[in-house]
Amino acid sequence: MSTHTTVTIIGAGQAGLAMSRCLTDRGIDHVVLERGRIAERWQSERWDSLKLLTPNWMSRLPGQAYDGPNPEGFMTMPEITRYLTDYAASFNAPVQDETTVFRARRTEIGPGTRPGYVLDTNQGVVNSRGLVIATGASATPAIPEIAGAVPAHVHQTTPKHYKHPGGLPEGRVLVVGASASGVQLAREINASGRPVTLAVGSHTRMPRTYRGFDIQLWLDMMGTLERSYDTIDDIAVARRAPSLQLVGGDHGETLDLNTLRSEGVELAGRLNGVADGRITFADDLAQTCREGDDALLRMLVRMDRWAVLHGIDRSIDPPSRPDRIDTRNAVPSVDVGAGGISTILWATGYRPDNSYLDMDVVTASGEIAHDGGVVTGAPGMYLMGLPLLRTRKSTYIDGVGADADALSNHLTASLARPALSAAAA
Repeated sequence: MSTHTTVTIIGAGQAGLAMSRCLTDRGIDHVVLERGRIAERWQSERWDSLKLLTPNWMSRLPGQAYDGPNPEGFMTMPEITRYLTDYAASFNAPVQDETTVFRARRTEIGPGTRPGYVLDTNQGVVNSRGLVIATGASATPAIPEIAGAVPAHVHQTTPKHYKHPGGLPEGRVLVVGASASGVQLAREINASGRPVTLAVGSHTRMPRTYRGFDIQLWLDMMGTLERSYDTIDDIAVARRAPSLQLVGGDHGETLDLNTLRSEGVELAGRLNGVADGRITFADDLAQTCREGDDALLRMLVRMDRWAVLHGIDRSIDPPSRPDRIDTRNAVPSVDVGAGGISTILWATGYRPDNSYLDMDVVTASGEIAHDGGVVTGAPGMYLMGLPLLRTRKSTYIDGVGADADALSNHLTASLARPALSAAAA
């Protein structure tokens, strides 16, 4: 079966739905293709206890904002799913679920024609003039090559597949990665009675609250989250920056490496190698943590200065400084034999899956070349939901709305352009 529409959106998470709402408001015919259900990743690719890292008041989408009883709280996975499902229903989003895109290609461009896109799916062929890829950056776990050297008897998993500690074998667990997912899972697994070693790489240390305000409120008030991608010197480096080391909780709890140490989690440097039945770690834990501590202190100083500048310094809690991370007794290596590591959980981030794109838009690193979400060299093609796509909050529920508004305006202008003339072709 062949379908024709003006715009095709791939992905029915918050980014795809925000774009759908903006196109609906502009009267642009479109379809949203979803490989599973609305908010599929929130439903099937997150662990059971996970909560949003942003407070509920930041769950703002085009035409909808959180209006529940707990604006300072943090949604659970079922609550997020319900929130997005209700959002889609509120404007009758044209979602076609259980639709997997196998191949996407550009149509031939010739005299009197317009550029367009053809998508081959398990439900037939979809033709459209515009294409929005809203599948985000968390499609495939970014597992390092060293995983191939791990002995076969060691169970390996990722946050995408982990659900709860009971699904892991008994024995010590090595968690690799100390951003938000790594520290949360290290704590949860350790609390289950399984000893945990945490391999710490670059991370962005951040308190949950500071001077009585949630850290996200500070970043929102200071305009940090609104900073545009085109004002950042090295945007490629900024887009690869680790996520904030946070946990969503209703009591404003900060989860850092000192907390994990106090609860019995062993800390180690970056995973260095696997050989002769042992996993070794780099001697860099002290340096890595010092860099994270220094960056945190610089941020707190900025917040204090902002408070003085805006006249609230005397009316809120006084400034404070956290203890530096204690890096003594870092683990140099662990045994993967009997009594050693039974599981490795790779909390090492994700990468997008662009393998279905049969067009010259993917770079050698596997990413799509774009300028603020406008795909380079592909008229009518756009991206949504990627880190720092247009601002620092482009991956937040609270950030996709502004991106969708800007890009839907650009798309609307693109659709209004006349067909190619013979001379232009």
